[in-house]
Amino acid sequence: MDETKERKNSPKLTIEEAAAPEKAEVKEMPETEAKEKSANEAPTLKEVIREQAIEDEAPMSKTFTLGKILGGDILTTQTMRRQIWLFILITFFVVLYISNRYNCQQDLIQIDKLQKELQAAKYKALSTSSQLTEKSRESRVLEMLQANNDSLLKIPSQPAYIIQIPDE
Repeated sequence: MDETKERKNSPKLTIEEAAAPEKAEVKEMPETEAKEKSANEAPTLKEVIREQAIEDEAPMSKTFTLGKILGGDILTTQTMRRQIWLFILITFFVVLYISNRYNCQQDLIQIDKLQKELQAAKYKALSTSSQLTEKSRESRVLEMLQANNDSLLKIPSQPAYIIQIPDE
């Protein structure tokens, strides 16, 4: 890797041939002239694809500052690629959390509905029991029978007494 950096930084060497092949000279050509010379020639398809495939990103530094985070430097493609599984996992847990919360809310709504229904049933049972007690009182039954004139039942004027049978 160090060799490629040295090659990139070193000036280009070209061989210019003179009229006679034995007098070939090696001249240093500045890098800008080499680029101009290559710019005049049309780049090949392979070079164009290679150039587009290389992402010109600066490597992430080891220190994160608030300015870098707010500036968006943390969201580089390289960082996103390294952390894609983490983002997928976080997304999965967020979806799981939302669905769990939704199910809990639905359960709470169902519980509230059932509690109201139970309370209504208790009130209805209490009122029905009260009405039954009211209608089944002895005095109320006698009043109803006298109002219909169907019965010969009357309120006793003497208290009830016990008949005793001797044992044999």
